[in-house]
Amino acid sequence: MPSKPSVGKLHPRLLAKYIFGRVGLRDPDVLVGPAYGEDSAIISLGEQVLVAHVDPITEAVERIGWLAVHISCNDVAVRGAKPRWLLAVLYLPEGCPESLIDEITKQMDNAAREVGAMIVGGHSERTPRLDRPLISMTALGLAPRDRYVVTSGARPGDVVLMTKGAAIEGTSILAADFRQSLIRRGVDEETIARARRFISEVSVIPEALALAEVGVNSMHDPTEGGLLGGLAEVAYASGVGMDVWEEKILIREETAKLCQALGIDPLKLVGSGALVATLPEDRLGAAEAALKELGVEYAVIGKVTEGRGLTLHRRDGSRVDVGEYVEEELTKLWVD
Repeated sequence: MPSKPSVGKLHPRLLAKYIFGRVGLRDPDVLVGPAYGEDSAIISLGEQVLVAHVDPITEAVERIGWLAVHISCNDVAVRGAKPRWLLAVLYLPEGCPESLIDEITKQMDNAAREVGAMIVGGHSERTPRLDRPLISMTALGLAPRDRYVVTSGARPGDVVLMTKGAAIEGTSILAADFRQSLIRRGVDEETIARARRFISEVSVIPEALALAEVGVNSMHDPTEGGLLGGLAEVAYASGVGMDVWEEKILIREETAKLCQALGIDPLKLVGSGALVATLPEDRLGAAEAALKELGVEYAVIGKVTEGRGLTLHRRDGSRVDVGEYVEEELTKLWVD
């Protein structure tokens, strides 16, 4: 039986070998450049820093323009910066109708207004051999130089906090793009409709900016590879150990039902909508108060320890050592 083609983001081994060291001229004003787990660059502007992030949207069809804005802006916000400027590269299938262009750009405009940012440039084209539209979105924002947050800032003794739930974005994508498959597998229409509405919760900007004010040691927006992928990136980038307990992880009923029907792991399904943060225990009360004021559900799911790597404690008492690279579950459905 032929092996499935390799898809998804590159393995950390390949990033280290071919990407991180090939950056052209080193600039001393770049405080954070290409590095494992660090999704946004941080560039010194004196008393402020410029936070820059780019993200592709390749595995969603419905509301792709809206997602492109919110997903890219999330990674700016988790640095403690409010997103302000956007640049979009839009790849359209050959022969795509004008109505598709209208719909996608309308979504981008609405989403940019929601986050308070402006689309300041980009590129659009009809691209050969595409079967669906793709978007690459760059987001930029400013933060105080003395208060930006990095993925690699977790410290032993920190508590690990998550918001909302695992696989928020992934659940909405399953409901929108795999609806017929779910119905054939016995998932009811009402559950699918509720899951589809999860898309409105993808943004983590308010909670990220609030936690930056509280003073967290690290924040991350788990995207490809899901919650486990995001937590692993925090642990390995920070050079620390991390223990998380499965029974403490927030997983919504709709997410569990859809994932069970399609045979995929919700902890490894694209996770935008959740925010993971580590912070000293003495700041947990302030963080909880900030999240409660915003009406954001949260849970403390683990702790940071000495060592290196992520350990998941399963409900049955078993332990799973999670490696640096977590394969995204959604790609299995696209390949199949």
